[in-house]
Amino acid sequence: MSFQVYIDGQAGTTGLQLRQKLEQHGGVELLLIPEEKRKDIAERKKLMNAADVVFLCLPDAAAKEAVTLVDNPHTCIIDASTAHRTAEGWAYGFPELSQKHHDAILTSKRIANPGCHATGFIAAAYPLLAHGIVTEDFPFTCYSLTGYSGGGKSMIAEYEDPNRSYEYDSPRQYALPQMHKHLPEMQKVTGISTPPVFMPIVGDFYSGMATCIPLHTRLFQKKVTKADLLEIFQTHYAGCSMISVEAANEGFLAANEIKETNRLKLYISGNDDRLTLVSVFDNLGKGASGAAVQNMNLVLGLPETQGLL
Repeated sequence: MSFQVYIDGQAGTTGLQLRQKLEQHGGVELLLIPEEKRKDIAERKKLMNAADVVFLCLPDAAAKEAVTLVDNPHTCIIDASTAHRTAEGWAYGFPELSQKHHDAILTSKRIANPGCHATGFIAAAYPLLAHGIVTEDFPFTCYSLTGYSGGGKSMIAEYEDPNRSYEYDSPRQYALPQMHKHLPEMQKVTGISTPPVFMPIVGDFYSGMATCIPLHTRLFQKKVTKADLLEIFQTHYAGCSMISVEAANEGFLAANEIKETNRLKLYISGNDDRLTLVSVFDNLGKGASGAAVQNMNLVLGLPETQGLL
C-alpha cells in the first residue's frame, strides 16, 4: 500500500530537502501542486485533504492558517514551523525522548516537528531531569553552532555570494536579546522553570550542528561521575536507532561530522567536576526534514528509519 503525502511550502529549504527524501522513500506517493497554483487556496485544500500526511514548511502565520484548511479527520499534519511546538493538542515530534513521546506521535493527527537548536538542547537536557540529576530550576547555559543553511534561502545566498563581506568568514553569534524562537519549546519539553541562557552561532559551513551544555557537577541534585552519566544516557537512549551516546576524551568535535544523515551523536566530555554534553547532528536532517520523515514513518506504521540514513 502506498500512502499519499503533500508538502505545503515545498519551495523553501526544508521543503526541498523533504521532497528529496520523500521522492526516494519507496513507501509514499508525493502529491504535487502545479507551480502556477502554488498559492491557490482551493487547490492546496484539495491536495491537503486527499493526503494521509501533510507537511507544513511555512512561516508561522501561514502554518496556522494552513491547518484550518484540513477538515479530513484522517489527515495527519506534521508542522515544521515554530507555530505549534508548545500548542495544546499537538504531539512533540521527538520520539526518542520517552515512551510517552513515542506513543503520542503514533496516535496523533497533529505533530509539531522540533526546532534544530531545540533538538540538540533537549536531547541532552531531558535525561538530566528525567533521571533526577538536576531539578527544574537548574541554571542551564547552552551554546549551539550551526551551518548557514539553517537560515534558509536568504542566508544561504548571503554566505555563497562571491562578493560577500569579510564578516561571513567568521563565526557569528546572533539572537543576542535572549529571545530566540526555540526557547519556549526548550523550556516546555524539558520542564525547566526558566529557559537557558542561549548563545546560537552560525558558521561558514553549509550544514551540521553542535549544541553544547556546560555543567558543574557540584550543582547536581545527586552525585554522579562522568562514567555514571555516560551509563545513564546510554540506558536512556538504548534501542534508539538514530541516537548514540559516547564519551569524548580528546581531539576535536566537528559540527558537520554526520551531515546529510538523520542521526544524532551525544558526546559526554570533561571530568567528574566539569562536564560538557554536546549533541552533534545535521540541522537539516535530525534538526528538520529527517525528523519529519521519521515522524511520518511512525504515524503510517512504516519502519522508523525508512528513507533515512
